[in-house]
Amino acid sequence: MTSTTRLTVAQALVRFLAAQYTERDGERHRLIGAVWGIFGHGNVAGIGQALVEYATVPGGGTPPAPPVMPFHQGRNEQAMVHAAVGYARQSGRLSTHAVTTSIGPGATNLVTGAALATVNHLPVLLLPGDVFATRPADPVLQQLEVPFAGDVSVNDCLRPVSKYFDRITRPEALIPAALQAMRVLTDPVDTGAVTLALPQDVQAEAYDWPEEFFAERTWAVRRQAPDAGELARAVEAVRGARRPLIVAGGGVHHSRAEEALAGLASATRIPVASTQAGKGSLRWDHPQDVGGIGHTGTATADELARTADLVIGVGTRYTDFTTASGTLFAASGVRFVNLNIAAYDGYKLAGSPLIADARAGLEALTEALAPHRHRAEPAYVTEYTDDKERWEYRVDAAYEAEDIDIRPTQPQVLGVLDELVTDEDILINAAGSLPGDLHKLWRARSRDQYHVEYGYSCMGYEIPAAIGVRMAAPDRPVWALVGDGTYLMMPTEIVTAVQEGVAIKVVILQNHGYASIGGLSESVGGERLGTAYRRLAADRTYTGVPLPVDLAANAASLGMRVLRARTVRDLRAALAEAREADTPTCVYVETETADTVSGAPPAQAWWDVPVAETATRSSAVKAREEYDRHVAARRRHL
Repeated sequence: MTSTTRLTVAQALVRFLAAQYTERDGERHRLIGAVWGIFGHGNVAGIGQALVEYATVPGGGTPPAPPVMPFHQGRNEQAMVHAAVGYARQSGRLSTHAVTTSIGPGATNLVTGAALATVNHLPVLLLPGDVFATRPADPVLQQLEVPFAGDVSVNDCLRPVSKYFDRITRPEALIPAALQAMRVLTDPVDTGAVTLALPQDVQAEAYDWPEEFFAERTWAVRRQAPDAGELARAVEAVRGARRPLIVAGGGVHHSRAEEALAGLASATRIPVASTQAGKGSLRWDHPQDVGGIGHTGTATADELARTADLVIGVGTRYTDFTTASGTLFAASGVRFVNLNIAAYDGYKLAGSPLIADARAGLEALTEALAPHRHRAEPAYVTEYTDDKERWEYRVDAAYEAEDIDIRPTQPQVLGVLDELVTDEDILINAAGSLPGDLHKLWRARSRDQYHVEYGYSCMGYEIPAAIGVRMAAPDRPVWALVGDGTYLMMPTEIVTAVQEGVAIKVVILQNHGYASIGGLSESVGGERLGTAYRRLAADRTYTGVPLPVDLAANAASLGMRVLRARTVRDLRAALAEAREADTPTCVYVETETADTVSGAPPAQAWWDVPVAETATRSSAVKAREEYDRHVAARRRHL
């Protein structure tokens, strides 16, 4: 007879989650490392009570026994997802956190974070409360009534941004749903946000659960080997190419394939360009590293892309920033070999697919090429080596900042930080003008130093993600780089960092507005409307004096130690002090505009943002003429 244990649905779920593990390459990790939560009537009596039950091992001990399911208190539901995603990315997708919310606005606040996780193929488990399954009172507080569908709630907003969604309307339905959720979380192709919507009455309902449900499970994260035929075609393509280029995407990092990529690049001398997600796949000073590719890439990488006859994509989705909206890979007859674990991405750009785990595929390709002693032509190697050296001079010029009493530019802030960090430091960014400067300029020293979320490019990601990264890497300096616009989106998790003693370093760059979108607006005829943080002028435009907003004081009011840096000299001292701090610390600096001092090099490739086809203002007319010129260069790879 099967042994059973009587628990509530919420208690059973928490106990189940505590027994789930992943395994890859002989390393075992706990799958759900902790639960983040903000409690309301939709989850406090269910998941909240269950977390109390399983907060510590009964009996304690000396020292106290470790928590069965650690809990972290959040301030914003979206931010909690960002923290869980940051933790998951730093953990190589082998471990993540769960997030629980009440019904109503708590649940809908998850949507942005869920979209970010799914777009970036990063696992996170969402446990929103839901309305009563038994409907004793209808509607309940915060319930959305849908006249044409009685089984719809606001949680259905999470369906299109989740890789798996289920609503647990009966206790026994939890068993297959929980197992499917773990399958998706650990699937290297399908992973992303997973949602188990939990009606508040079902959470508290008891059931006799089979003990087998709570047994430890280890979910193997597979490394799919390449098909022999696809591998042979890839080898033939590489051997026949005169100007091959590797494009390293985020899949290199997800697979921990950095050493395998370096092995292939060193053996063949094929240059390696990186997407935003793939930057750091090679160290910046590796002989074959040519920097970022695409709209925010380097001149070296983009020129190689324009003239490449073979592009070897490794773990990349070929977004519009990477392809310069279809204008970058311009050589006649250019072909693509796409090494990707997802067949959906492997066939992009009419490429020859090599469907495999990135590390397994790179190792197989290197081994298959070895007997042929295949190497890029010496003249090609000399060409990209010299071009990269010239680009580094441009980086040096943008970074150059003497110890003088002037405000630094944004690139100079990065330059001072570049002087300070080691391989151990991790930089986090997601939106604004910083991703472009970082992709072009930052000299990544380790595989995980460069943490820029540019799949969803979500303002507000940086601070909570930094908390998650620091939790996953507690002994490493973790920097959240934010502009003033991003900071104002979501500074609330500073309180969480202070509460839990998570010693992140936040650098706030005050440039009085949406600098990135302001520049884009100007280039497409939008005349920077609504992008400056300034008072209204008499003509109702935002062109008055800068707003008297003190973000440093705001950070301090949330409990963070704040260091103000008014000059380059101050900045150098403040960043050094922040790096050594063992408490959450903020460096606040007002930056100078790039047109008065050194700035980052301009975009080296186009990006398609459609411009008004008809307009009366000259700025838009000129922008449309420029737009039409670029559109003419677009091509479809068929």
